[in-house]
Amino acid sequence: MPPQNAVRPRNRTPGRAAVDNATGRFEPYRTVPVDDGWVGDDDPPPVLRTQIRHERPRKVITRNSSPDLPFDRSINPYRGCEHGCIYCFARPTHAYLGLSPGLDFETRLVARPSAPEVLARELSKPGYRPAPIAIGTNTDPYQPVEKDARIMRRILEVLLEFRHPVSIVTKGALIERDLDLLAELAKLNLVQVGISVTTLDRKLCRAMEPRAAAPQRRLQMIEALAGVGVPVRAMVAPVIPALTDHEIEAILTACHKAGARNATWIMLRLPLEVSELFQDWLRRTAPGRAARVMGHVRDMHGGKTYDAQWGKRMRGEGHYAEIIAARFSRAAKALNLHHDSPPLRLDLFKVPPRPGDQLSLF
Repeated sequence: MPPQNAVRPRNRTPGRAAVDNATGRFEPYRTVPVDDGWVGDDDPPPVLRTQIRHERPRKVITRNSSPDLPFDRSINPYRGCEHGCIYCFARPTHAYLGLSPGLDFETRLVARPSAPEVLARELSKPGYRPAPIAIGTNTDPYQPVEKDARIMRRILEVLLEFRHPVSIVTKGALIERDLDLLAELAKLNLVQVGISVTTLDRKLCRAMEPRAAAPQRRLQMIEALAGVGVPVRAMVAPVIPALTDHEIEAILTACHKAGARNATWIMLRLPLEVSELFQDWLRRTAPGRAARVMGHVRDMHGGKTYDAQWGKRMRGEGHYAEIIAARFSRAAKALNLHHDSPPLRLDLFKVPPRPGDQLSLF
């Protein structure tokens, strides 16, 4: 006879990478699932529907001064990400909302429908000075919810109207919907797009990034963007030791063939709750490789699963990290993908006239 209040064994929820929904680290109480006797071990796990709530931000441009990042400002149209990438370093941010970095991050999203209007107000302030705005560095602006919300498209319309430079990172095929706007921005040298390709293995991709575009689809995205003149950067991010690291050269070759102009890479990062979520996923998905993967991770971070120090968190340290860096550099140079992205134009920025504005005589 099973023990009273026993926790039902966890099952992977269809279309989701995490299986846990541990309480956020700032909450005073924790919830624990128990078996009430009504669900059998053979019953399928429940289907979790995506929930969306709206937020009215007072500002949308977030500033940073990190020496690890090539930008000082960014925009996040959404909090949480339905793509559900198990390794996503943004998962811990959901704890600030009183939600779990686990399944809540994938299923309980926050959208900002008024972000385009707020952005226009911020860009119109007298003291504003333009610099490229990064979008997609935290959560993906082209995740499935964008299809109906269209927040990202309206942000692009504002940026084009202001002639403001933008850098985009995505795994979402929905970006092809906005090729018209991106092509116009590209003609003015106001846009760069990074497409993240983590693996070319469809089965691994489905388990690791359950609702992101398939690997071949991402290559088609690169081809479509390059076809209308948008400069595309291939992003091998993250490189997962002993799981995807053997694909570096193949990924770069495929992205180059599709039309990518340059390439970058980032090592796997496991901050805060991401560490346990990823390790749990690894034990379930690739149990034979779990020890080796985490062994490399700890070797790169002084015995820990993560080191948040600037200059170390993106690449790691030690022999293994040096080998990955050397392999990437050699492959990128061979394919002529090793160049930095050319700077975007800043001199075209101009606040458009609004109804009632005093027009210039000159």
